[in-house]
Amino acid sequence: MSAAEALMVAAEGGVIGDGRTGANLALGVGLVGVAIGWLTLARVAGRINTGNARTGAVSAMAVGLAGTVLAVLHLATSSGGPGTGNGIVGAIAAIPLGLIAMILGRRALNRSRRTVPTG
Repeated sequence: MSAAEALMVAAEGGVIGDGRTGANLALGVGLVGVAIGWLTLARVAGRINTGNARTGAVSAMAVGLAGTVLAVLHLATSSGGPGTGNGIVGAIAAIPLGLIAMILGRRALNRSRRTVPTG
């Protein structure tokens, strides 16, 4: 199975569930990206002392991009409209989550470049 086929199967919900599975996957990935971005911004600001800020920022951007791509693929392959049970509304909600994760990661990356390491 190629990577494109795997993404299509994931976006369509795969063989493990109904049409909402792909949207729920995209929502989960987007939420994880937002959480990573938020924690990375806290790391750059000095509120927490764990992990590398640059690695966290790049991770938040990558996870946010993956969530956005999954949501767009789900929208492109779903039939019906909102209210049909195919996860259209969930996929639409997952797109801003992925974008927010990418924005938080970018902000953290920019801030980590400006800070001078103390240790």
